[in-house]
Amino acid sequence: MKRWRKIFALVVTLVVGFAIWTEAGSALFGKAKDNEAAPKKIAIRAGKLIDGKSDSPVANALIVIEGDKITSVTAGGSAPAGVETLDLSKATVMPGFVDVHTHVLLNGDITAEDYDAQLLKESIPYRAILGARNARIALEHGFTTIRDLETEGAMYSDVDVKTAIANGEVPGPRMQVATRAMTPTGMYPLLGYSWELKVPTGVQYVDGVEGARKAVREQVMYGADWIKYYSDRKYHFEADGVLHSMVNFTDEEAKAIVAETHRLGKKVAAHTIGSDGIAAALRAGVDTIEHGDGLTDPLIDEVVKKGVYWCPTITVGAYVAPGRGGNWTKMVDLEKVAFQKALRKGVKIALGTDAGGFDWKELNQAKEFEYYVDYGMTPMQAIRSGTVVPAELLGWGDKMGAVEAGKWADVVAVSGDPLKDISEVERVRFVMKGGTVYKNELR
Repeated sequence: MKRWRKIFALVVTLVVGFAIWTEAGSALFGKAKDNEAAPKKIAIRAGKLIDGKSDSPVANALIVIEGDKITSVTAGGSAPAGVETLDLSKATVMPGFVDVHTHVLLNGDITAEDYDAQLLKESIPYRAILGARNARIALEHGFTTIRDLETEGAMYSDVDVKTAIANGEVPGPRMQVATRAMTPTGMYPLLGYSWELKVPTGVQYVDGVEGARKAVREQVMYGADWIKYYSDRKYHFEADGVLHSMVNFTDEEAKAIVAETHRLGKKVAAHTIGSDGIAAALRAGVDTIEHGDGLTDPLIDEVVKKGVYWCPTITVGAYVAPGRGGNWTKMVDLEKVAFQKALRKGVKIALGTDAGGFDWKELNQAKEFEYYVDYGMTPMQAIRSGTVVPAELLGWGDKMGAVEAGKWADVVAVSGDPLKDISEVERVRFVMKGGTVYKNELR
């Protein structure tokens, strides 16, 4: 009996001791963990701040950041005691740029041969590696967020690049992705090869209403944030002087794509260049018009009425036109006229470049801002088109697009004044995304 009493007493002692140790240890290590997790505080002294919303810049602004968010923005003032301060007092500070039409899995396709070689000679894993490289290039150019509008035959690799960035494995912008764009069978490259050969295609072929619904579900299952489809092809001018096109999907198919996408809580981007394709996309109820060279006055009015965003992608059109020939140069000129009309009528123009349509290493996508000013925007309007407007398009207007309290700490800076010379945005020297500095040449 005595032996059992001793065993019982020992067990009680061990249990009580373990409980006391656990409580004390939890308190000790919990406190240490809390200290480690405490968000870092940083202050930025901006010589001039273009915050994305105000009509004029703020001089000598102090931006206080805690963790990945901005906690306050004030004119003048002193940084809180003990907080690291980044001196950008001789620079112009802006919100991180947003490009809502990119292709990180593509590296230029002026000609069909350029495009075919990538799909035929480069493996999807290799293209994904280049995609991560391209994402980093975008970030270093000041683009802290991008919407990538299809992988051009690289399947769902955009989801992988997005995930690697989000997990901190590689540097790059925040991404929303569209995975594989859609067209009906036989209406997108690779085309023209022997029927005996099974060659890759740059899109997912989709036919019929049920096929459309299934394709949307499949892409969303694999990580698509957006659905993109090709509304038209074969762009040509007719006697009326309007840029026409051949519409790809039937109205029933296009409406099925849009309806199923919206039912699943996602949005739709339509590649559409000619007036016929634009009209069809608007009938289907898309959320954004991509390219839109053939916008006419009635179509612009419809875009405004429906609150649809327009991503003009001027840079890529001007870049590829000389190499493609045909109607492309005339299409670039036509888009300038459409842009000026759309600007006057209040279309929501969001900056999109089609980077990847031109080689990421050859051209800075921030060139798009310069085209917007050349086409009639003020520099401030152009900056907003690449910050606050696309933030709203992406559904992240409450999180980004402006330098203000509560938003992600996405900040870029240039040495000069982009309100006097918009090309300054092509010379970004400081990049912060989510409170982390990725580039600083202003030390």
